[in-house]
Amino acid sequence: MSNLKQRWGIKSNWQMTVIFVVFAITGTTASYLSKPILSSMGITRDTLNPFLYWPLYILIILPVYKVLLVTIGTIFGQHTFFKNFVFKMLRGMKLGFISDWFENKKGA
Repeated sequence: MSNLKQRWGIKSNWQMTVIFVVFAITGTTASYLSKPILSSMGITRDTLNPFLYWPLYILIILPVYKVLLVTIGTIFGQHTFFKNFVFKMLRGMKLGFISDWFENKKGA
């Protein structure tokens, strides 16, 4: 646990607990919200082959999760941690140009 705290730059166990709670809430909420988003596009598990439905579901969850992570993290007072975490995730997915765009918009 101390390695994770050091790697993430977390100073207290309380902050670590808050971060874990935010991850839990965000994952559940992103999963819950992605189904109605697909349904609004007319895509359901009944109308589409599972080999197409599940990859689409995952593709919808990814951006929803990132937006919710920063939003819920901000509500819990951890905006900077989760903003940096999402930008690092984007760079890891070779989508760093998105975080670069946001940083350039902030400076403009």
